[in-house]
Amino acid sequence: MPLTAGIVGLPNVGKSTLFNAITKSQVEAANYPFATIQPNVGVVEVPDERIDRLVQLFQPKKTIYTTFEFTDIAGLVKGASKGEGLGNQFLSNIRLTDAICHVVRCFDDADITHVEGSVDPLRDIEIINLELIMADIQTIENRISKIERKAKTNKDKDALSELALMERIHQTLSEGKAARSVDMNDDEAELIKNFSLLTMKPMIYVANMSEESITDPNTNSYFQQVLSFAQSENNIAIPICAKIEEELSGLDKEEKQEFLLELGIKESGLDKVIKAAYRILDLCTFLTAGSDECRAWTFRKGMKAPQCAGVIHTDFEKGFIRAECYAFEDIDALETEQAVKEAGKLRLEGKEYLVKDGDVLHFRFNV
Repeated sequence: MPLTAGIVGLPNVGKSTLFNAITKSQVEAANYPFATIQPNVGVVEVPDERIDRLVQLFQPKKTIYTTFEFTDIAGLVKGASKGEGLGNQFLSNIRLTDAICHVVRCFDDADITHVEGSVDPLRDIEIINLELIMADIQTIENRISKIERKAKTNKDKDALSELALMERIHQTLSEGKAARSVDMNDDEAELIKNFSLLTMKPMIYVANMSEESITDPNTNSYFQQVLSFAQSENNIAIPICAKIEEELSGLDKEEKQEFLLELGIKESGLDKVIKAAYRILDLCTFLTAGSDECRAWTFRKGMKAPQCAGVIHTDFEKGFIRAECYAFEDIDALETEQAVKEAGKLRLEGKEYLVKDGDVLHFRFNV
């Protein structure tokens, strides 16, 4: 399954332009509210220079990168959770995503209408976050109404525990705070996953700014407001220019690098968003390499070797014997697996091995 993120924001903040750019698909990006009617889904490959290097060394028949799936929904407006604009039915399209990318307008342009009449990033953030909170309140209230009688009448222990958790979350949401700010133990956190609350998801604020500002985002006062707010929530803010991203999407790899160098930008906005998503979700990448295939696999930090084997196939985890392992840095320097072995860099790891980002693994299993 690819890593997934939902793209939200007010109308005309650059959501669809960004989506066009990062997925190289031409969804409509018109200068009026609700240009996006149906949710648009696009899957992009995650750039990984380590895979590029392994391809050089192994010359495989097939190369597979990890992927990132973006879902772009209609621009939300104040009152969306109560049916304003196109209503909150579109929020259901992002309930199952891993994270939310909230695109915030951080540029002035008299030719591009702002649905609220002026550019004010913090007000815009508050509008969207409130709509997400209101949608979650509906979910929690629906659940409370279903379990309240069972908990209070039958004194069912599990129902009582769940009800207490739901009431705590409801109180927090009612105070205008995200559900992720509620302290939960491991069991409660596992339980609440079943409800796909929008405000439980990590938020990446994507500050869309002008071509002039993106070369030095810290000079953009709008971005500074977004950055400060994101940090107060322990979330991440990423500066991008959707217009530049759209231009980059039509270039090949070498042309992209030249274009970025000319602009004085180190990496594309897409790369920044993907790295931020991996960081905020505690995700890493392990690699598999051979003459048949070189491939990148996403796993969560803290997973052991059998669990990572299960990322490839459940049978690999069930019948796990051991993992043959070496670091990417070693194959990069020594260039052949034989040289890695001779240098004593190839390890045999068992069931308790914590896989590291950049490990090159070959699993031994028996089913």
